[in-house]
Amino acid sequence: MKTKNKKPKRGKALVLLSGGQDSSTALFWAKKKFRKVEAVSFDYGQRHKIELKSAKKTAKLGHVRHTVVPVKEYKKIRNSSLLNRSIKPGTKHKLDRRLPSSFVPGRNILFLTAAAALAYSRGIKNLVIGVSQVDYSGYPDCRQGFIRSMSKSLSLGMGRPVKIHTPLIKKDKKSVVLMAKKLGVLEYMKYTHTCYMGGKKPCGKCPACVLRAKGFKQAGIKDPLTAV
Repeated sequence: MKTKNKKPKRGKALVLLSGGQDSSTALFWAKKKFRKVEAVSFDYGQRHKIELKSAKKTAKLGHVRHTVVPVKEYKKIRNSSLLNRSIKPGTKHKLDRRLPSSFVPGRNILFLTAAAALAYSRGIKNLVIGVSQVDYSGYPDCRQGFIRSMSKSLSLGMGRPVKIHTPLIKKDKKSVVLMAKKLGVLEYMKYTHTCYMGGKKPCGKCPACVLRAKGFKQAGIKDPLTAV
């Protein structure tokens, strides 16, 4: 009996790795899909800068090249609770009450542009980002329409195709947990960082912590991060 051949892996991909649950899951998804994978993280003055340590650890576990790009522009833009410690996470954004205070304007626009530039320099045409438009905080730069638009704009601006892959775009947190389990990397989630407050342990109260806890609970799986 002939065995069914596995689908060959594609070329190279660059994963935007924040160090959180979603981007880490996206990294290992990419490892299954692409022949060679690299990761890029951004130091933009975030209050939860500890996530960069998680990104470094996750990249090491995945055996991928990891680059941290400093983004100094946000030192002058302080109207987000992720950039300004005087603003409490979980409140409404002062400039747009439809959005949470954790919204960082232009963040994914800037990150995808910088990632595309880095990818260009390394001969990579595929970007992977772990955004979701299901279980999210209403961020406009996490929606499928935005991703399609960015892919088109980056392709035009770079003068060559830039494909943005969003493996989690239609997944809620429960589905992301189950995806990590299927990929065989559930235990690695104990090294990820989700909390907006930036402490070593999750506060359990900020929107990011609440969403993460909800996902693991609905999946019926103990979060490795909080397991004792």
